[in-house]
Amino acid sequence: MVTNTDEIQTQVLQSPADGSQGDAATLLVFSDDWGRHPSSCQHLMRQLLGRYNIIWVNTIGTRAPRLDIATLSRAAGKLKSWVRPTQVTSTNEGDDGLAGPEPTVTSPRMWPWFTKSIDRRINKLALSKQLKTVLADAPKPAIAVTTLPITADLVGEIPVEKWVYYCVDDFSEWPGLDGSTLKRMDELMLAQADTIVGVSDRLQEIAKDAGRESELLTHGVDIDFWQSGSKTDVFKNVDGPVAVFWGVVDQRMDVPTVQRLVERMNGGAVMFYGPQQDPHPELLAMERCHFPGPVPFNELPSLAASADVLIMPYADLPVTRAMQPLKLKEYLATGQPVVVNRLPAVETIADQMDVADSPNEFADMVIKRLKSGTPDEQIVARKDLEAESWAAKARQLETWILEGLEVQS
Repeated sequence: MVTNTDEIQTQVLQSPADGSQGDAATLLVFSDDWGRHPSSCQHLMRQLLGRYNIIWVNTIGTRAPRLDIATLSRAAGKLKSWVRPTQVTSTNEGDDGLAGPEPTVTSPRMWPWFTKSIDRRINKLALSKQLKTVLADAPKPAIAVTTLPITADLVGEIPVEKWVYYCVDDFSEWPGLDGSTLKRMDELMLAQADTIVGVSDRLQEIAKDAGRESELLTHGVDIDFWQSGSKTDVFKNVDGPVAVFWGVVDQRMDVPTVQRLVERMNGGAVMFYGPQQDPHPELLAMERCHFPGPVPFNELPSLAASADVLIMPYADLPVTRAMQPLKLKEYLATGQPVVVNRLPAVETIADQMDVADSPNEFADMVIKRLKSGTPDEQIVARKDLEAESWAAKARQLETWILEGLEVQS
């Protein structure tokens, strides 16, 4: 969900002036719901709008239903989108409020479980039937791009020329997910995909362990967008410095790190912006930690500018060792001080931020940056971000998508 969309598309793909989609080929994309949150797949596909006919498939995701408010709210939204499930609609504005060209979007009916073989057969039959209808009149060739292992049963069932598996996370290790089922489906997806693209070295290692080679595509960033924010009075009622995190608040958060930071800060607050997915109760009960919930994506640059330091207190876990946090380069592009726990994703760009190896060191670094701001040497190192645009990343992904196919430009 990149902003400055028109400018970037002009640089890369010369999007049609009327905002219509191209007809050289069809990209059938399986990922998180379009416009729901700023995923890397949405950033990349925004760059390809105008050259390809992009059909975005909203799925039920990878989290099995539970009896809680979040699930009920999500289910209500899904039921609403399923009223006319096979209709593909084109929108002019994402749910985040960002205007600009959008893909066509379809929300096929799905059975919300994948654990048993009968569950998977139901979904294979239902999805293949609906998606064949969606693709019937779409420009050819059609290429499927998926970030989700749950699409493994669709390979060979729908009329696409190629499957590209864009691996963004090790879902088998995500807290709250059915890890064993997702691991089996991930292995099947890895075995069947024509092209595999991973966002981290660890995800490439997982593919290699499955006997497959893969391409590496780290996340991009829109520097102009992240430097467009201006300081506001959003924290006017906080007495002291403010440390900010944004993203999903879940059990990947390292409670000892946050606890030590709160103890060391002289007043102030630690703010966690984003949806909650069963975080540790100790985190939610912690003094001077606040959880305002999600904010619109286009408000994040000003939120960052108003903070004193940006933090990424992830614990060292199998799931965090495999991921490349999208927010990391976003944090760095703001110019603000950034303090993170050490993970594989930060090693190659560690000179652009402060990297901690313990809760005490994390707190020490935050306190230091509250006094000094971002050091000059980190500002200089962050100039490397200029080569990390989403436009450049999309061009690279496009070459892998089209490899081996004849597509009319």
